[in-house]
Amino acid sequence: MEFSLKLQYYCLVCVMVLLPALCYSKDYFVKSRATYYGSSDGLGTTSGACGFGEYGRNISSGNVAGVYRLYKNGVGCGACYQVRCTTNPQICTKKGVNVVVTDYGQGDNTDFILSHHAYEVMARPGTADRLFAYGVVGVEYQRVPCQYVGHKIQVKVHEYSRNPDYLAIIMLYQAGKSDILSVDIWQQGKWVEMRRSFGAVFDMPNPPLGAISLRFKVQDNAGIKLPKAVIPRYWKAGVAYDTDIQLQ
Repeated sequence: MEFSLKLQYYCLVCVMVLLPALCYSKDYFVKSRATYYGSSDGLGTTSGACGFGEYGRNISSGNVAGVYRLYKNGVGCGACYQVRCTTNPQICTKKGVNVVVTDYGQGDNTDFILSHHAYEVMARPGTADRLFAYGVVGVEYQRVPCQYVGHKIQVKVHEYSRNPDYLAIIMLYQAGKSDILSVDIWQQGKWVEMRRSFGAVFDMPNPPLGAISLRFKVQDNAGIKLPKAVIPRYWKAGVAYDTDIQLQ
């Protein structure tokens, strides 16, 4: 009897210890559809709705995507997803491709419009032509952490900016599974929220003179964070400034 009770106790402990690990390690994929868009080099586009410009063409080796429901009025810009096709297991790899959201787009009931390069990565060696022949494929996807080794958040002054009359910014190298919900600027002794102009671009007419202090409202799995950064007084359009912000 005593042995039986001890055995039950140890089994209960094992379940309590192992069950959370099993639950949290499970991959949760959402079923959807994906297509692709063409470009001369197979990479992304510099005119994506997120406003990333050249960064949006090259980031993640050009494995980028336009999204529909996941765009979230621009909050979804910069998020990373693992996308793998399910239409034909003889063609589709099990790993699929990791893409960065750089654009908005809706196809034939699709959630993803992948760059030509990203779409090709989903195919097994020697089968890309067969995958492209489908045009639209069934996929499953999950959000994954963005990883940019050697990079922290950069604040890029958008090309539309004009010092000192108009400031527009966009954040690059948004690591982890974080969403940048809003950006505040320190003006006249208080934090003032910048306007989300479009995509991931935030702007403000007549910004404060001098160095610009910024505060970001970031949401991740741990909750809301408010990291801060400063760009120099003589900021210039098109220049990306380093920060000490490392998102997880």
